[in-house]
Amino acid sequence: MFGPHLMLELYKCDAKALKSQKVIYDTLDRLPGMIGMHKISQPQIMPYGGKPGSFDHGGVSAFVLIAESHITIHTFVEQRYATVDVFSCKDFDVEKAVSHFKEVFKPEKVEKDVKKASLVVQKERHTVRKHN
Repeated sequence: MFGPHLMLELYKCDAKALKSQKVIYDTLDRLPGMIGMHKISQPQIMPYGGKPGSFDHGGVSAFVLIAESHITIHTFVEQRYATVDVFSCKDFDVEKAVSHFKEVFKPEKVEKDVKKASLVVQKERHTVRKHN
């Protein structure tokens, strides 16, 4: 059985935090331990300069692999927007994670979606018979 899948959209964030590779690295480095997860990689940080003519004018994409799955952050500095994804194979304190991201990015608005994923144990099989 999987745990929660937390997805956040953070609006009107602190632009300095959104573009700071150090802030994002530190967030991904600390959060797993705060919510009872176990890092299996160091945080990976990839700044992106954006693409002319598109919504994406640059920001940072980052992730950390955890034994329980992954945590990702994508920031859009000019739009002062970020998305966060915390997927886990075990339960964790969703509100503690949300509070941490609010503290780091200081959004004026947060949209939160939490899904509870489950592993399909039995799969149905259907046989299609040909009619002559």
